[in-house]
Formats: sequence, structure tokens, C-alpha cells
Amino acid sequence: MKKVILFIVPIILLSLALSACNTGHAAESAIHSPYAGEEVRGIKALSQADIEGLLAGSGTPFGGMAKPAELNGYPGPRHVLDAIEADELDVTPEQKGQIEALYEEMRTEAIELGEAIIDLEKAIDDTFINGTVTEEFLQENVTKSAELYGQLRIVHLKYHLQMVEILTPDQVAEYNELRGYTSGNPCDNVPEGHDPEMWKLHNNCE
Repeated sequence: MKKVILFIVPIILLSLALSACNTGHAAESAIHSPYAGEEVRGIKALSQADIEGLLAGSGTPFGGMAKPAELNGYPGPRHVLDAIEADELDVTPEQKGQIEALYEEMRTEAIELGEAIIDLEKAIDDTFINGTVTEEFLQENVTKSAELYGQLRIVHLKYHLQMVEILTPDQVAEYNELRGYTSGNPCDNVPEGHDPEMWKLHNNCE
């Protein structure tokens, strides 16, 4: 029994020592960056998912570019088409054709802007890599990048806006329900800051 105890005690002491070392190491790594690993990106400011989204015309994962429209009763063309293809939303052939054309217009505009954003972000990244970056260059090109992102957001928002001219109030209400945006009766709960008449129109309130 004594031999067992003598064998176990050093193991316990070693475990405690290792634990103390790990704790000390964790304390030393308090400034460890959440960006670690991203230094190998081709364009540091954009992930692969960001690039794919921009090239596909869907914006970027972090953007939420159409949220003000989407969450206020203005459906998105792509999501409406998805609902139609899944037989969850009934529309007329004429409506479907209009929505498909609208989506293609949006996608074409968004891809063009997305490509321009990628090119510009690469140019910014390259100046840091090459050590040729200047404050003047950043002022000009970061401003351009912000303007392009603004234009991309407008593209996504304006096509949501046009969707309420194609869909009926009943279809908009059904879309909102399919997307899970209806909490209780929207007719009795007009959110603060919304025009009551427009809100009730979009949600098919009588």
C-alpha cells in the first residue's frame, strides 16, 4: 500500500506542476488575437466565404445588407424564389417571371460591385505586403471601398423594395410567416417607429 502511495504522490505533484505551467501560459496569452490564422489569407480583409458571397452577388456573411427591408416586410427576391421552388409560396406564372427577372438584375449589379470590392481590397492589401502603403493611398482607396459597399447595400435593398410591387399583401404576409418573422399578431403590434398604415398594408391587416 505504501508503495502505491509513493508511486501516486509524484504523479499528482507532476500534474499540479503542469497545471500551474498551463495556467501561466494562458495568462501570458491574454492578448492572443482572434485573427490568428487569417494572416495566410490572400486578401486579409476578406474570408473565402466573403469572396464567394461577393462573386455570387449575395453580399457577404457579415453584411446583413438587406436587413432593414427583410425584417420590415419587404421580401427578398432570392428567398421568395426559394419558397416558390419548395412549393411553400403560391404565385402566378406572371409573378414568378417578374421575380426571376428582378433577381437576375439584382445579381448582375451585385456581382459587378462585388468584383470591384475584391479588386480594391486586394490593392489595399498589396500595399501593406509590399511596404508601399501611404496615408494618402489609404484615404482614397478605403473611402472608395466604403462607397462600393454602400452601393452594394443599396442594390440589395432596392430590389426588396420592388418586391412589394409584385407580391400581394397576402403573399407578403405568408412570406413573413414562412421566414419566422411573425411574433403574435402583427396587426396588433405595430413596431415603434413604423408607419402604421404601411405596416398594416404589408402585413395584410384589415
